[in-house]
Amino acid sequence: MTTRQVGRDLDTSRPHSARMYDYFLGGKDHFEIDKEAALVAAEAHPGIYLTARENRAFMHRATRVLAQEHGIRQWLDIGTGIPTEPNLHQVAQSVARDARVVYADNDPLVLKYAERLMRSTVQGRTAYVEADATDADALMSAVEDAGVLDFSQPIALSLNALMHFITAPSDPYAIIRRLLEPLPVGSALAMNHCTPDFDPVTWNKVAEVYTKSGSPVDFRSHADVLRFFDGLDLIEPGLVCCHRWRPDAPADGTEPTDAQISLLAGVGIKR
Repeated sequence: MTTRQVGRDLDTSRPHSARMYDYFLGGKDHFEIDKEAALVAAEAHPGIYLTARENRAFMHRATRVLAQEHGIRQWLDIGTGIPTEPNLHQVAQSVARDARVVYADNDPLVLKYAERLMRSTVQGRTAYVEADATDADALMSAVEDAGVLDFSQPIALSLNALMHFITAPSDPYAIIRRLLEPLPVGSALAMNHCTPDFDPVTWNKVAEVYTKSGSPVDFRSHADVLRFFDGLDLIEPGLVCCHRWRPDAPADGTEPTDAQISLLAGVGIKR
């Protein structure tokens, strides 16, 4: 169990997207300033609470599918956020007790709760590194230094609700290529990404809220999100609205609309 800390101070002077997400999920690990920004976003799109829950549910389903159907036993989860149970390692290790997971995030508050991320099975391993996805070289160096993942064996790169926070000046497509480059054949990219395709007016308003709060976003079209999977084999059902990716039966028998969720999801295999 490893933690790498880069020593940044916790900034509570402005909202943070991860802590806003915690509020949307009904968590308690956020500050008043995060709640205020989250409420403004929810005013623009009341369904954003459901979007957050569907984001989490996709992570659970994609992790199970990769473990059960593709034999994946290692994950690199970037943009981890504040731990919410069950977390990725708990889902993976419920299928394969020997699963290994490295979490990475750039919010110092996540480090405060990193102990939750370290509660691995005896057979498996977990680690947390504090790193920023916009510096992919430094992030991958930190991951390799942690010594948890075996880069000769397939690794699933898990990016949930992250890439829309990486805007064009940071060249998000180059970041994905850099993250995938050292991963061997049989590795996977599991990601989801907000889109304005189904309700442009609403999601432009949400983008304004995040940008004004200090977290610029770039909500991308289906075609632009699909580009992240260039060179990978998308598994069924392809790149679809999050709740349509290998769905479990709705608990109450109802299904949200694509416009309510507005979150594209897909899993691709490296060949």
